[in-house]
Amino acid sequence: MKRKIITTADGSKTIQIEDWNEQYHSKHGAIQEAQHVFLKEGLQYYYSLNKNCHAELVEASILEIGFGTGLNAFLTLLHADALNIKINYVGVEAYPVSIDEINQLNYVELISAENQTVFNELHKVSWEKVHEITSNFKLHKRKQFFSDIEDVNQFDLIYFDAFGARVQPELWSKTIFETMYKALKRNGVLVTYAAIGQVKRNMQALGFIVERLKGPPGKRHMLRATKK
Repeated sequence: MKRKIITTADGSKTIQIEDWNEQYHSKHGAIQEAQHVFLKEGLQYYYSLNKNCHAELVEASILEIGFGTGLNAFLTLLHADALNIKINYVGVEAYPVSIDEINQLNYVELISAENQTVFNELHKVSWEKVHEITSNFKLHKRKQFFSDIEDVNQFDLIYFDAFGARVQPELWSKTIFETMYKALKRNGVLVTYAAIGQVKRNMQALGFIVERLKGPPGKRHMLRATKK
């Protein structure tokens, strides 16, 4: 399918799949969406719940559904250093983005220009191995279909950033969310930009406690689900 680089409303770029009229990130602002959905309502929320519960450093195992451009991983790495959290990050992607496309994105320029080398490293390191990118951030990229995930009780936090249900409804099925439920530890949290009623009901049917929260720019709501 034909792909092109487009500029979103906050000036950051993303990849658009023209045949689907679907983007890797929100056209209302790629960086703004990632910061709101995955960092604010995901990582920072998890940190706020756990920072006073541990005598030692807070740690978090994160599963990203759709590693894509690496934007969510890059922001998480920067937050890990800022908050002094130890992150073990697993990014699952069936169709990795090409280096040529990555080189056309402007996330580093807009977020943290001094960390270009770190951003490059996220994409250069090999798949299927664990790599220490910084002292607070380990990355394991897995080339895998979401339906093939078999992890059980492994993750504190899931960033669910699959393509939208309009173009890939099978990625938002009860079956997929059952896989996510199994992968999370008890009290683990899943965040996603989506807020479709059926998605919420699919999660609730599996035992998730689901909150509908204020969405990022251009979107009224998002979902955060907790495994109890």
